[in-house]
Amino acid sequence: MPVKIRLARGGRKKRPFYRIVVASSEARRDGRFIERIGTYDPLPDETQVQIDSERLKYWLGQGAKPTDTVRNLIQRHGKLNEIS
Repeated sequence: MPVKIRLARGGRKKRPFYRIVVASSEARRDGRFIERIGTYDPLPDETQVQIDSERLKYWLGQGAKPTDTVRNLIQRHGKLNEIS
C-alpha cells in the first residue's frame, strides 16, 4: 500500500479550497486520509499555501511520494529548501 502526498478538494462550487493530505494511493481523492499536513487556497491574488514542514519531512522520510501538483507547490513556496 504505497502512500502519497496529494490534494483533497473542499470548498463549494466554483470556490475550491484544497487540503494537502497524506493518503493511501488506493483511497479516493476526497476520501479517507492518514493525516492533513497543510492547505492550499488558489483563489486569492497571491495563492496561499501552508505546509507543516516537520510533518512533510517525516512523511517524505517514510517513503511517501508527492504528486506532481504537490511537488510544484512545495518547490514554489520554498518548503523544499527547509527540508534539505
